[in-house]
Amino acid sequence: MSSNTHNPDKDQERVCVAAFSSAHGVSGALRLKSFTENPDDVAEFSILQSEDASKTYDVEVVSHTGKGELIVKVAGVDGRDAAELLKGERLYVSRKELPDAGDEEFYHADLIGLTVKTSSGKSLGTVRAVFDFGAGDMLEILPKEGALIMVPFTKAIVPIVDIEKGRVIVDPPEGLLPEEKKKKKKRKKVKKDTAKEGDQ
Repeated sequence: MSSNTHNPDKDQERVCVAAFSSAHGVSGALRLKSFTENPDDVAEFSILQSEDASKTYDVEVVSHTGKGELIVKVAGVDGRDAAELLKGERLYVSRKELPDAGDEEFYHADLIGLTVKTSSGKSLGTVRAVFDFGAGDMLEILPKEGALIMVPFTKAIVPIVDIEKGRVIVDPPEGLLPEEKKKKKKRKKVKKDTAKEGDQ
C-alpha cells in the first residue's frame, strides 16, 4: 500500500532511503538497510547524502545477507575502523530523484506527521513512523498521551489517506487500540470472577 521509503527530512525536501547498520568484515565493507522497494536501487541514486548533508557517499552493492540487508563498499572507506564510524548513518536523496507514487501508494515521508482519526471521528494522534517488520507496513501513531499505537497499514484498516488534507482515517478491528484491549481484559476478569462465585 505504500512505497518503501522511510524517515523524511521535509524541510530540505529530502527522503531517507537507507542506513548503515554495522561494519562487515575487516576490509571496510558495511551492512546497509535499504528502504527502497528494490533494495539494490539505493546504489543507483546519483547522490547519497548524510543526514546533515555535509557528506556524500558512493555505494557499491557487493552481496546480500539473509536478513534483508545489503553488503556494500563505500568509496574511500578502507578498513573496519573506518567502517565502524559510519554505523547508524542514514542516507538521504533529493525528493526530485524519486518517481511519483502510483495509485494507492504513498511515500513513507508523506505519511509522517499526518493526523489520525477513527472512522467515528475520534482523534488518535499523528503518524510518527512507518515500519515493515516482514508482514507488511505498520503505522506508528503518537497519541497526545499514553502509549504508542501500532496499526497495520492495509486498505481495510486504513481506508482513507488524504495527503492534501493531512489526515488518515483508520477503522481498527475490535481490540486493536490500547484502551479496547484494557476493556477486553476487564470483561474477561469479570467473567472469571463470576464463575468463581458460582462454584462456591
